[in-house]
Amino acid sequence: MIDEIIDFLFGLKMTIVSAIFLVIAIIFMIFGIDTPIYLNPAWGAVIISGIPMLLLAMTRLIREKWISSALLIAIAMVASLLIGEIFAAGEVAWIMALGALLEDWTVERAKKGLRNLINLTPQTGRRIVNGQEEVISVDEIKIGDTLRILPGESVPVDGEIISGTSSLDQSIMTGESLPIDKEVGDEVFCGTMNMYGAIDIKATSLGENSSLQKLIDLVKAADEKQAPTQRIADKWATWLVPIALLIAIAAWLLTGDIERGVTVLVVFCPCALILATPTAIMAAIGQATKYGVLIKSGEALETLGALNTLVFDKTGTLTYGNLQVSDVIPADDGLSENDLLKMVASCETLSEHPLAKAIVNKAKELEMDIEEPQDFKMYPGKGVSCNNSYGTVYAGNSKFLEENNISVDESYLDKLRSEGKASIIVALNDKVAGFIGLSDVIREDSASMIQSLHDLDTETILLTGDNTETANYFASQVGIGKVYGNLLPEEKLSWIEKLKSEGKKVCMIGDGVNDAPALKTADVSVAMGSVGSDVAIEAADIALLGDDIGKIPYLKKLSNSTLFTIKANIIISMAINAAAIVCSVLGLLNPVTGAIVHNAGSCLVVLNAALLYDRKFDDSIKKIDSENVEHSHYHFHNDGEHTHSHDGIEIIDEIETDSGVKHMHVHKHALNRQSCEAYHN
Repeated sequence: MIDEIIDFLFGLKMTIVSAIFLVIAIIFMIFGIDTPIYLNPAWGAVIISGIPMLLLAMTRLIREKWISSALLIAIAMVASLLIGEIFAAGEVAWIMALGALLEDWTVERAKKGLRNLINLTPQTGRRIVNGQEEVISVDEIKIGDTLRILPGESVPVDGEIISGTSSLDQSIMTGESLPIDKEVGDEVFCGTMNMYGAIDIKATSLGENSSLQKLIDLVKAADEKQAPTQRIADKWATWLVPIALLIAIAAWLLTGDIERGVTVLVVFCPCALILATPTAIMAAIGQATKYGVLIKSGEALETLGALNTLVFDKTGTLTYGNLQVSDVIPADDGLSENDLLKMVASCETLSEHPLAKAIVNKAKELEMDIEEPQDFKMYPGKGVSCNNSYGTVYAGNSKFLEENNISVDESYLDKLRSEGKASIIVALNDKVAGFIGLSDVIREDSASMIQSLHDLDTETILLTGDNTETANYFASQVGIGKVYGNLLPEEKLSWIEKLKSEGKKVCMIGDGVNDAPALKTADVSVAMGSVGSDVAIEAADIALLGDDIGKIPYLKKLSNSTLFTIKANIIISMAINAAAIVCSVLGLLNPVTGAIVHNAGSCLVVLNAALLYDRKFDDSIKKIDSENVEHSHYHFHNDGEHTHSHDGIEIIDEIETDSGVKHMHVHKHALNRQSCEAYHN
């Protein structure tokens, strides 16, 4: 009940009402309007802002054994009331409420990301008993049960494939940009999506032991480990309270004037100190928003300036996460690159596989005339075949071609693998005709961004779920020296914890659900806001809404300047307090004039922080129109199971299921998330 009262009275609306009462009291003083003490308008501020502040101070002192800045302000307020200085009491209480409000705005953390992650857990599964299929709740599944997963469905529990082949989207667990081909004997993870063929699996782990539940638990645990932000004034309160009381009592005893003692308490209140941090942080957050960077945590800005290690995910962070054809390698002297591409594009035009779509898109870009394939067949997890004007065409992996008695020269594949590329082997009739290499595309400014960070004496590390060869290739392209691949979410988190245990301040930059535990655990976390998952964006302290990774060095410079401004504000506030204390002891200030000087110091701190808003840090970083900038957002849902319109929406990666069509789509909206809230459900 006490906490609810404090939250209500310290809220924005009541703080505004409290300020109105103070303004009325000031007007009365200016125009010399006398009122009985019990009708002083400042009582409104005392009741609205003072009572919760008094409750807060007592709660911290008695329940938590914590001497906070609220206790000193409560003492000053009560002392002012005892000598009839209602305005001074209301003023210090209101400044405290304002500081608390600003602080709460800068450290508030949304829990929506964790809810989204929990919602990814499948609720039903198809169990096969005596050849009969039944849909049951995941709670009814037992170890050893046989389950069938159709195309477009999520895997309900961890298991092992006992029948069928397919490709599974494992990005939720590993962050890999490509679906992974799976066959009998391979492991599948709860929450991953079956893309093509139907598969039967044997359940190997359930509930809290499943890989997805472990991922959820990692995010929860990392969130709980986050230490609460403590105001600078609260850190110093243990010393401020006894010092203030000693000086106030000494002034009273030495001069015989209790008013001087009360004035010391009023001017000693660390209100300017309370405002020093949140005002600078809010100005910095406003500055960053103009450049398309959403900073959700003031603590992150303070920590960012002191960090010395930046850890990157690869897919969707250093790269775009979009596959493109990078190599067309004919193995038959009679075929040109255009012939090979046209031949395989014809065969892949009916396939839904991401590699196939990339090949077809490349052929369309080159305005090739793609013919309609005949006798098209798709072999999930392996490849496709068809007949066209060139003959019988096979396109797939080496195992698929060997099953069709076609031998493959692995030297071409080794070269593509060493460059971190996926490959499609193309055969015409009974022999290999060529190879198609596909690669994720590195962001143009990734290399220059890494170099800028190195110039700022910051270490860079790559942690990725991709295989080690791919990771090493991309790291060498952008200039990152330390690389660790084949990592699951818990392994990424372990690396973050290891780096922190070595005394390093770590910033993690990622974009996927699999990055969420590491993002939560890092000292500071940055998510790619446009292509990143909602879970990653909500887990991170900072989101790059325009996906411009080149803004990372700008963020560090902004953080350094914010720290400098905070320190300058602290010096200003302490200097004003020291001068006001001397004036109070000498009798040059009374509680009312002391409150005005005290308020002037707070205003000066706010004005100094406001200068941060328009400061220039990097001429290469351009402002954006936050109301009109286009911002992409991706999510899955079954066709018809949504609350938003698809007018003007680009539909991609449709998957046909027994219950309809499941697809992913992209839409664009202003940086203000509320402008498209309806598109996110």
